[in-house]
Amino acid sequence: MGSSLFDLTGRVAAVSGAARGMGRAMALAFAEHGADLLLADLDAEGMGRTAEQIAGLGRRAACAACDVSDPGQVRDLFARLDREFGRIDVLGNVAGEGVVGRPEDLSVDQLKTTFQNLVVGRFAACQEAGRRMLKAGRGSIINIGSLASVTALGRGHVAYSMAMGAVAQMTRELSTEWAGRGVRVNAILPAQVVNPGLEQRMAADPALKARWLGAIPRGRMGRPEDIQGVAVWLASDSSSWVTGALIPMDGGNLAMNAGGTIGT
Repeated sequence: MGSSLFDLTGRVAAVSGAARGMGRAMALAFAEHGADLLLADLDAEGMGRTAEQIAGLGRRAACAACDVSDPGQVRDLFARLDREFGRIDVLGNVAGEGVVGRPEDLSVDQLKTTFQNLVVGRFAACQEAGRRMLKAGRGSIINIGSLASVTALGRGHVAYSMAMGAVAQMTRELSTEWAGRGVRVNAILPAQVVNPGLEQRMAADPALKARWLGAIPRGRMGRPEDIQGVAVWLASDSSSWVTGALIPMDGGNLAMNAGGTIGT
C-alpha cells in the first residue's frame, strides 16, 4: 500500500482501455493503492489478464465488454457498475481510436468517426460518471488527451488533433461546471507512448523513432507505466485542489517546442 496521501482504499474506479497499454497500467496502479475496479475494453482476453493481476493484489475487479464510441454501451457499462459496486469515485477515460490521413484526402465520415470515438465516447463516460459523482458530492475524472490537444502534430493528424482539442475544452468546461459540487476533471496529455500500433509504425519506417526522439529531451519514448504516478495523484485526495488541468506527460516535448534543440 502506498502512502496515506495517495491512499485509494475503499474507492471504486472505472477504467476504459484496461486490456493493455496506459489503461492497463492505470488500472493496476489504482489497485496497488487500494481501489477496486470496473474494467472496460473490447479485448476480453487482455482485460481478463488485467483482472487477474488486480485480484493478485487483493483487490476486486469486474470486467465489461464496451465499445466506448457507443453511448448506449457506455450507459450499460455504468448500469453494470451500479449493480457490482454501487458507487464510483474515479473514472479513467482512456480508450478511443483516431484516424490518420492527409487533410486533403480525409473524408467527412472519417472525421465523424474520430469525433465519435474520442469526443462523444469520452463525454458519455464523463456524463455518466459525473451524474453519480455529483450525487455523492465527490469524485475525480481523468481524461486521456494528447499533446495534440494543445499543439499541432502534422503528419496527417488533423482529425485526431481536432478531436483531442475538443477533449481539452471538454475537460475545462466540465471542471468549471462541477468543481463547486465536489467533482474534479483533469486531463493527461501524453506524447508518444510505445504500444503495438506505434511499434508497427516504427517497424514500417525505421527513421520514425529517431525523428520522435529528436523532439523528446528526456531521451526516450514513453512507457505505459509512466502514467501511473500522475494518475494515482489525480485520483487521490493529494490533488484535491487540482481541477481543469491539462498535464503533459511527454518527456519535455511540449516545453521544448518546435524551435528548440536538445542540449548536450
